[in-house]
Amino acid sequence: MFPKVPLDRWIERLVDWLTVHLSDFFDLLSSAIGGLVSAISYTLHLAPPLLLAAVLALIAYWLGRWPLTAFTVVGLLLIMNLGFWEETMDTLGLVLSSAVISIVIGIPLGIACSRSKLAAQTVTPVLDFMQTMPAFVYLIPAVMFFGLGVVPGVIASVIFAVPPTIRLTHLGIRQVPAELGEAAEAFGTTSGQKLFKVELPLAWPTIMAGINQTIMLSLSMVVIASMIGAQGVGASVYRAVTQIKIGEGFEAGLAVVIVAIILDRFTQRLMKSKR
Repeated sequence: MFPKVPLDRWIERLVDWLTVHLSDFFDLLSSAIGGLVSAISYTLHLAPPLLLAAVLALIAYWLGRWPLTAFTVVGLLLIMNLGFWEETMDTLGLVLSSAVISIVIGIPLGIACSRSKLAAQTVTPVLDFMQTMPAFVYLIPAVMFFGLGVVPGVIASVIFAVPPTIRLTHLGIRQVPAELGEAAEAFGTTSGQKLFKVELPLAWPTIMAGINQTIMLSLSMVVIASMIGAQGVGASVYRAVTQIKIGEGFEAGLAVVIVAIILDRFTQRLMKSKR
């Protein structure tokens, strides 16, 4: 038998080294992410619940007319009635923060992969690793680098949720017919003009499909993030599980389902509106 490869000790030493030598960077990153989450959560909490529900209902009507509007209104009123409005806004702040960071990282990386075969060959194995590694594993170094709270939850959510945006941005641009790119170049467009005026608009539905999946995956992380101190509906679900309160857990889970369906329908309608 060969001796066991001490991979666990190597990883622990790497994490210890990063914790010591990059502590200032992690503090800065933690402040930036914490500020983003706080700003989004503060904005969501600032508006009265009925006013915010009315705004979301207007957006739903603009995107999907009456069926989506009716579901949005009934769903949000049910969340208010069950007493999970504040927790839902905390969860929405975490999900939107994770989605924003994932989009800011994912779309440029997807564009880079579509431009360079080397970049695609380098990034793809990393994405495979990120998507197949159990999400709980991300929490261990996240807590060591950023402590308990919402920041490590956002970091873990981004790692888990960013691959679809990268993959589908890459796919969408690669699927743009080469003839259209050649025609744009024949009219004297620069590479930047071709990207923003031809490729990205045509790839928009595919990119939005990736963003939709990223948002859904971020939302699926709310319960896991609650295990390391992130507030929101996930904390209520986790508390109900530990205390074996089936009814409370069902109510909190229903609030997550309602938010997930609303966000899913909104992004799907945005995707269809550009076709």
